Amino acid sequence: MSVEQLPAGHPELTALERSAGAADAAEAGLDEITSPAFAVRLDGRVAAAAGYRHWPARTAHLAVLTGPGQRGRGLARVAGSAAVRHALAQDLLPQWRARVPASRRVANALGFTDLGVQLSAEPA
Repeated sequence: MSVEQLPAGHPELTALERSAGAADAAEAGLDEITSPAFAVRLDGRVAAAAGYRHWPARTAHLAVLTGPGQRGRGLARVAGSAAVRHALAQDLLPQWRARVPASRRVANALGFTDLGVQLSAEPA
């Protein structure tokens, strides 16, 4: 299985997000990456992609998304691994906000460990 680089905002990434639905696309955050995207194709279409957004303190905040019909096949792990390698080569510290169980499984498979929780609040 090979990974190719696409520029952030590439139309095929937008198509992947659309296929995943608004909630999954928002959770992944692929539309916010500042790195190249690392895409895995199946049957000529982008089935999974990952990248990262530069955060303060040389942090790379990862974004990973797999199309709904392609999940459970290890594609997120392949794309995520490529994004992590790229971040490390740029002397960045990769971080993964893995809130949903599937995301946590991929993060753990790549060697990430839980270091805390995130609390979000909205004004009433």
